[in-house]
Amino acid sequence: MRVTGTGHASMRIDTAAGSILCDPWVNPAYFASWFPFPDNSQLDWETLGDVDYLYVSHLHRDHFDAAHLRDFVSKDATVLLPEFPTSEMEDELRALGFTKFLRAPNEQVVELDGGLRIMIQALTSPTDGPIGDSSLWVEYDGVRLLNQNDARPTDLTVFAELGHVHAHLLQFSGAIWYPMVYELPQSAKTAFGKQKRERQFDRTWRYIADLKADHVFPIAGPPCFLDDDLWQFNDIHGDEGNIFPDQSVFLAEYAKVGGTNGIVLLPGSVAEVTTSGATTTHPQPVEEFFANKAAHLEEMRERKRGVIEAEKASWRHPEVDVLDGMKRRIEPLLEESIYLAKGVGGPVRFDLVDYDGESVESIVVDFPGKEVRTYADEKVRYRFRTERALVEHLLHIGEVDWVNSLFLSCRFSAARIGQYNEFVYAFFKCLSTERLQYAEGWYDEHERTSDAEDITLGDWVVQRRCPHLKADLTRFGIVEGDQLTCQLHGWKFDLPSGRCLTSVGHKVRAHRADASAPTP
Repeated sequence: MRVTGTGHASMRIDTAAGSILCDPWVNPAYFASWFPFPDNSQLDWETLGDVDYLYVSHLHRDHFDAAHLRDFVSKDATVLLPEFPTSEMEDELRALGFTKFLRAPNEQVVELDGGLRIMIQALTSPTDGPIGDSSLWVEYDGVRLLNQNDARPTDLTVFAELGHVHAHLLQFSGAIWYPMVYELPQSAKTAFGKQKRERQFDRTWRYIADLKADHVFPIAGPPCFLDDDLWQFNDIHGDEGNIFPDQSVFLAEYAKVGGTNGIVLLPGSVAEVTTSGATTTHPQPVEEFFANKAAHLEEMRERKRGVIEAEKASWRHPEVDVLDGMKRRIEPLLEESIYLAKGVGGPVRFDLVDYDGESVESIVVDFPGKEVRTYADEKVRYRFRTERALVEHLLHIGEVDWVNSLFLSCRFSAARIGQYNEFVYAFFKCLSTERLQYAEGWYDEHERTSDAEDITLGDWVVQRRCPHLKADLTRFGIVEGDQLTCQLHGWKFDLPSGRCLTSVGHKVRAHRADASAPTP
């Protein structure tokens, strides 16, 4: 099995029975904030895109690059489609010209032509990508590969049971806006960023230990930030709280925990994977490339400056009445929402900075009141500050997912009172009736599903499944004193009260092992 690195989470998998192109991303994403690094725009995409199969793991724009898919990927390719709860991915791919689809039943092995076998695990929580993320398992002639990319399954057993895996490709770096955009003292940002960076690596080590593959390939990160306004987010400034470590940092950290089987793929690197080993060739020495990372970024910044400026010029739509547009887009969804509106539980404020960079229009999304209106000088739980032009553009194009656009762009600042509230971001990911109804149904089912099984962790008896996203706490749970941490997403719980310390809601059931269980 030949694996060609094509940048970020993208790769081409070649076997004698067929080729699969995964997650090709080349064009800037999220309001021209994210670029693939190392740069992959100069690869021979005409050749790379001439494949038998296309696999897109989910709709995040650093995985689903519509322009590149339209222009460079063969429309004769059969799309390996995850079993997602909505038809959005298929609809978007059909609009780009793809006509051949293989809808892979979730977690079922599918036999393709010539002895090529695949299995896709689809994750369908509203917090998994935009309504879904997925992983792809591939087997040919006894060689097995797992492309986990960004996905965070609670368990890799379903893959391990299919036989020993020889190549494990997975995310290790940050792909979020926290804590950089929060209006906090720099010392606090550094401390929170350091914690997040450590959690990212801890989660990666756990997945690697679970699967026990022969070779581990760090992929799906980090992006690079070439706009002058975002340049500080690149991990070249000696900031220990930077959440975007690169592949060379992964190898160094992996070595600290005993990892010796890591393989980095630069764009154009080729790994020949067999049941007995892997041989890799690179377009240039990996160590030398990352030693000169800052210079590569500077050169890339100058080369892409015109691309960024052209993108920025397209965002302004002064003809858009933002308040009216937000009312028409959001208020009908507020009326439909029960769980998300209740979960947010208060007003959320948007401060929109006008073209002059100074004047501000403040708009409130009032979740309890089910309305969008002008800010009335009340206390709010969440506040976002961004350029008016960005929201104009979102309304102009009818964007249904502000997380997969505005928030991931990092082109905003945020402040909040109290804990992180996942429902805020879940709602702004679901600005269509189809998405909202799915999310409401998911939370309804999630809330009503009982979790009767208990386990013992240290001195405590707790429910086996994490209240957040059902991670198995026998594997991901750590108890320190009276506090439980689920390492899958880093969520913390106070065991005596059951209260979630990370977000609102999500109470855990727990009691001391030497005490009787409380009466329900």
